[in-house]
Amino acid sequence: MTADDLTAAHELSMAVKWPHRREDWEFALNLGTGFAAEDGGSVIGTALYWEFGAEHASLGMVIVAPDQQGRGIGRDLMTLTVDALDKRTTFLNATPAGLPLYEKFGFKAIGSIHQHQGPSDAHPPVVALAPGERVRPLGARDRDRLAALWNQAAGYDRTPLIDALLDVAEGIVLARDGEPIGFAMMRRFGRGHVIGPVIAPHAEGAKALISHWLAANDGKFTRIDVTGDSGLSDWLEELGLPKVDSVVTMARGEPPRAAGKARVFAITNQALG
Repeated sequence: MTADDLTAAHELSMAVKWPHRREDWEFALNLGTGFAAEDGGSVIGTALYWEFGAEHASLGMVIVAPDQQGRGIGRDLMTLTVDALDKRTTFLNATPAGLPLYEKFGFKAIGSIHQHQGPSDAHPPVVALAPGERVRPLGARDRDRLAALWNQAAGYDRTPLIDALLDVAEGIVLARDGEPIGFAMMRRFGRGHVIGPVIAPHAEGAKALISHWLAANDGKFTRIDVTGDSGLSDWLEELGLPKVDSVVTMARGEPPRAAGKARVFAITNQALG
């Protein structure tokens, strides 16, 4: 897949009612690579992947045109992608429709993601933080510490993604005595804005970071994809940001282990993780 395919890929995602803008496709392709399936010069399928460090990757944007399904195109795209990634531990988030295909390629369920979205008019209450903790704007010298926090929370290298996000997203930091212990970013995506990733050492810190962005985006369409083990889905529902979908997080290979106290409470988006 090349930049010349972006317009066609965007049209394909609209055909299956995905919310991605062309700019979202461009962001994804610039960070990774992948394959496009063609028939008669028209793009009828896509699959992208992103390498993180020497041993890990994520896979997503797997689409087959509705009128071309049943021809094995999705299987062929997955074969090319899995072969390209070889022995890397690879992650993806699967819809119910895609789950059987991914299982055939050795992907196994390891968790879930809950998608919440809607107008951000929840007016979240102020979240009480521990003494010495506060939320502040992201500073120019925070990058290395934020990358380290995300890498520890995920258990693998997320540095390329945070570098890309710093160019397009706004960020805030959860600090303890001035030292970053968590962060959250927000950027334009799909129908409005998306909050993610959200990295924090505890749920109250994650809530404080999310509450900041919900208040800042008051009245605007906002999306957040929280992990199933975050414990935040019910809280978001209570705030008035409904859950609209859930997907299964899958891995092919040995999943990494997190280190340190930081945890991933919300992902960047379902393709990139």
